[in-house]
Amino acid sequence: MAQVNETHPEIRDAVRRLCARFDGAYWRELDRSRTYPTAFVQALTEAGFLGVLIPETYGGSGLGLGAATAVLEEIHRSGGNAAACHAQMYTMGVVLRHGSDDQKSRYLPGVASGELRLQAFAVTEPDAGVDSTRIDTKARREGGAYFVNGRKIWISRTEHSDLMVLLCRTTARTTERPTDGLTVLLVDMRQAVGNGLTIRPIRTMMNHATTELFFDDLAVPVENRIGEEGKGFRYIIDGMNAERILIASECIGDARFFIDRASAYAKERMVFGRPIGQNQAVQFPIARAQVQTEAAALMVRRATELFEAGEPCGSEANMAKLLASEASWFAADVAMQTYGGAGFAEEYDIERKFREARLFLTAPVPTNMILSHVATHVLGLPKSF
Repeated sequence: MAQVNETHPEIRDAVRRLCARFDGAYWRELDRSRTYPTAFVQALTEAGFLGVLIPETYGGSGLGLGAATAVLEEIHRSGGNAAACHAQMYTMGVVLRHGSDDQKSRYLPGVASGELRLQAFAVTEPDAGVDSTRIDTKARREGGAYFVNGRKIWISRTEHSDLMVLLCRTTARTTERPTDGLTVLLVDMRQAVGNGLTIRPIRTMMNHATTELFFDDLAVPVENRIGEEGKGFRYIIDGMNAERILIASECIGDARFFIDRASAYAKERMVFGRPIGQNQAVQFPIARAQVQTEAAALMVRRATELFEAGEPCGSEANMAKLLASEASWFAADVAMQTYGGAGFAEEYDIERKFREARLFLTAPVPTNMILSHVATHVLGLPKSF
């Protein structure tokens, strides 16, 4: 069921045809074994979908954020999970916007072709949480290298990345300017693992390939620093709006997956001699999920338009992510209720997508932090922390 005024219809159609090659059985098997979807990611790479945001100069498609949202939405609507590779789309933005000309020419063509995987984005730490100014992973400079010591957690796809964007402290935190002293390094994972970097996988409720990282005097060449030393917080924040919008588009895809499946099942499932979808107690929640999803999709489109126009969009990006994640979670619950006991069976893919959809109420930014942002930045209320 196509949506009214869909953006990028040609891209959407191509993504749907690609995803049809990776059906529910494919994703269920990966989910059982907690295995990375290598074949799916390779197919997306070969089709050029993961390089849509990279300029043509560096081998990408040079398209806007709207094209990327179309790709991710359709992957999720098909029943797939783009979390395995979506960072390949946007993590490179730190290099593209703030890297040197040499760094761009050295890395971006390989990222665009898929020869290099830049999918790991290492910010979160056990004792800092969402307060990135309190991270404690340190990098001291000695000659031509930084030596990194510390720990990161909930860093996904590190075992499937060649490069990692790493945020660390190069000077101590101050209360006057807590965002100062944070530096971004580009780590070559191929050289780092076993030479100062240890990766520990974390098994979670869904197949998300997330890990904990331990740094013990990991040497990173100074030439791999992105931008100026101590100014890294601004570089990281700069890319978070795109991340929130893209995650929101995945949530829209999930919501439409649940609505499509629930609607089809409600038409087919017969109880007391009539389809269950004839009952208002069944059809009204599905209809409400549709309304919430369409409203959230409009917010995602608004945030995307502002981003593409180069306008401030932090509040819109956050609101899009909140609305889309809540719409997808509501739709997930509606689908489970519609399917009843069958929803708990693996073969219908509802329980798998239900688990996957829950993540986005928490990551990459939890709902309460978004509400705090809106309260202070939009409504002008005093900060609560």
